[in-house]
Amino acid sequence: MASSAIQQRLQQDRQDIATFWIRFSSDGVGGFGTVEGEMVTIHEGDMFAGSKATGEQVPLSDVTLLAPTAPSKIIALWNNFHALAAKMSMSAPVDPLYLMKAPSCLAAPGATIPRPPSYAGRVVYEGELGIVIGRKCSRVTPEAAGDVIFGYTCVNDITAADLIAADPTFAQWVRAKSFDGFGPFGPVVAKGLDPSSLTIRTVLNGQERQNYPVADMIFQPYELVSRISHDMTLLPGDLICCGTSLGVGTMKEPVNTVEVIIDGIGTLTNGFVQ
Repeated sequence: MASSAIQQRLQQDRQDIATFWIRFSSDGVGGFGTVEGEMVTIHEGDMFAGSKATGEQVPLSDVTLLAPTAPSKIIALWNNFHALAAKMSMSAPVDPLYLMKAPSCLAAPGATIPRPPSYAGRVVYEGELGIVIGRKCSRVTPEAAGDVIFGYTCVNDITAADLIAADPTFAQWVRAKSFDGFGPFGPVVAKGLDPSSLTIRTVLNGQERQNYPVADMIFQPYELVSRISHDMTLLPGDLICCGTSLGVGTMKEPVNTVEVIIDGIGTLTNGFVQ
């Protein structure tokens, strides 16, 4: 159960008005800013440390979205939802179980991801909530974790599922999840949002395949950030993928469209072609 300090912080976040941050490219030049309706307010400086609006706005339709941060590391959780653990007859872990995805696997919102030429097996989608770190931190408490979280985003933790156990001597989690394009997230980072009431939905080719609440997480966002920060220093822009729940499946069609939808954040849409 969350401590009173964590509950107070969540209440504070709930009262804030969320802002939606993006990175973009326009005429070959990169930038970042906030989205308000159909307009982008351009900022300058450091997104995570006192950036300022330039006073310039451009239509959202005139820019190309990039992955909303450039993380130094991508941390992905395993067995972090009670419902999936129960289905797989697994007990809740004592500590968060996680792996690392290569930063080179990032894909922008809207990008079409090709099947890796070196792999012919099943490729699965995993719709997830993502936590974006906003300040360098190490060994933070759960009560202080809200101060180092920049915001929340949508993640599709794409996985070459047949690779994980292909070699009986070594589970290939990192390889299975780090092919080029296997790390799309976005389209925005929502700042000032209470994640506790959020629901993650994944739609494959027009059919809903996942629909599960953040509230079912074994390790909730503040606890996750605290625990992981006791293992390694987290840096601004780092991405923690909170794990997935029931409904993970294979992208079987020659051309697939996957939407990860979190009301209050947005919809991450990507294609996957065989």
